[in-house]
Amino acid sequence: MGDGDLGITVSAGYSEIAKEADSFPADLGQAFLLCAKAFQRVSASSYGTLTATAFMAAAKFAKGRNEVPWRDLGTILALARDAMMARGKGALGEKSVLDMLDAVSRAIDGLDDPAMIRSAARKAATQTLDTFRGQPCRLGRARAYGDASIGLDDPGMLALWRLVMGL
Repeated sequence: MGDGDLGITVSAGYSEIAKEADSFPADLGQAFLLCAKAFQRVSASSYGTLTATAFMAAAKFAKGRNEVPWRDLGTILALARDAMMARGKGALGEKSVLDMLDAVSRAIDGLDDPAMIRSAARKAATQTLDTFRGQPCRLGRARAYGDASIGLDDPGMLALWRLVMGL
């Protein structure tokens, strides 16, 4: 669905972050803020703005910290989801990246072992993709496809699924 803009956004945004990662400060809040700025610098799309918003929510949570316990990762993802919902006026159940963030954040909430987090995140992400595939997209550019989007994955959900699978 669409013209490939989301793929370009994700690729360019995370490439820009990777280029700068070696110069990030120890303060995770500041590092997440730099991620947001890097992402926005190379992407003016709505998905790029929402991703930057997610990084800003993480920055606020991690401000002044040099480390965050693994068990807080679900909280960070939930904060990112909420910030993205507020900024983009989206809601859960509309077949979007918000649904994937919600499922993953709930699945890993409070887990403290990276291997368990990875496993739970992958399972939740895959189940979410499978669950929503049979529904029409009702948010983002893909919403224009309506019933024609039934049976297809939402591009934002698929992008996040691929990130989670890459863990």
